[in-house]
Formats: sequence, C-alpha cells, structure tokens
Amino acid sequence: MAKTITVKLKKSVIGCTDKQKASIRGLGLKRIGSSKTLENTPSVRGMIKKMIQWLEITE
Repeated sequence: MAKTITVKLKKSVIGCTDKQKASIRGLGLKRIGSSKTLENTPSVRGMIKKMIQWLEITE
C-alpha cells in the first residue's frame, strides 16, 4: 500500500505568483478549505514544500 498525504488549503492564493498558483492547482486544490489525498512522491512533496505556508498537511 502506498503512503498518502492529505493536504488542505488554509489561506487564499490572492497575491501569490503564477508559479505558486500553478503548484496549488497541481495539488488539486481550488478553494480555501478544500482538501485532497495524494500519494507521497517526490514531486508532490516538492510542491508542498513550495507552498507550506498556505497548506495544512496530515499523513
């Protein structure tokens, strides 16, 4: 069984750069409070690392 990470968007992306908004969209998040369960892969962890201040992470 693959390990998973649940990410939740806790802040608005207004004022973020286009690259940061693309990372949020890449994680599958759209609105404040939306959450998504993703596989724990290096690419997902990289996107989370870039946007850590906007996200709430649970494993």
